[in-house]
Amino acid sequence: MPALKAKTTRATSFFLANARNLLAKQNLPRIVRCLQQLSEEEIWWRPNPASNSAGNLVLHLCGNVRQWIISGLGGAEDRRERDREFAERGPIPRKALVTQLRRTIRDACRVLGRLSDDSLSREYKIQGYRVSGLDAAFRVAEHFGYHTGQIIYITKLKRAQDLKFTRLPVIKKEGAR
Repeated sequence: MPALKAKTTRATSFFLANARNLLAKQNLPRIVRCLQQLSEEEIWWRPNPASNSAGNLVLHLCGNVRQWIISGLGGAEDRRERDREFAERGPIPRKALVTQLRRTIRDACRVLGRLSDDSLSREYKIQGYRVSGLDAAFRVAEHFGYHTGQIIYITKLKRAQDLKFTRLPVIKKEGAR
């Protein structure tokens, strides 16, 4: 991977630290916790043919982060086969999925930690799009959060319980004061 370290402003450092935090400290632990609550079979359950399983979403997140951050911004070879992420029917064991996701996020955070102002303003061609480094990092953080929410929802459907990731409002029964 090429050396990307150059001048970095406080704003760049702040943005990149927040992107790493969203990926590694907020969304990754939520996905891991969901996978730990689902059985091996439930990880590959699809509510209907037009929807993805939690397992497919994990594979998709790994592919997306690797393509956009590790390859696109970091210079690693892009070997992504996007269609395979959705075609997989499992069962890839939970442990293997978690290991792959953790490794992907670790590698992406390393790349994000080396980016400079110049690398964020530079134009890249990723997945057929022409984007700035800033746009690529922002898209990945947003995309990761979107699919984290889907995995949480699948887990709530299968477990029928609050996962305690947020505080739900207390709903008073009608007639109560």
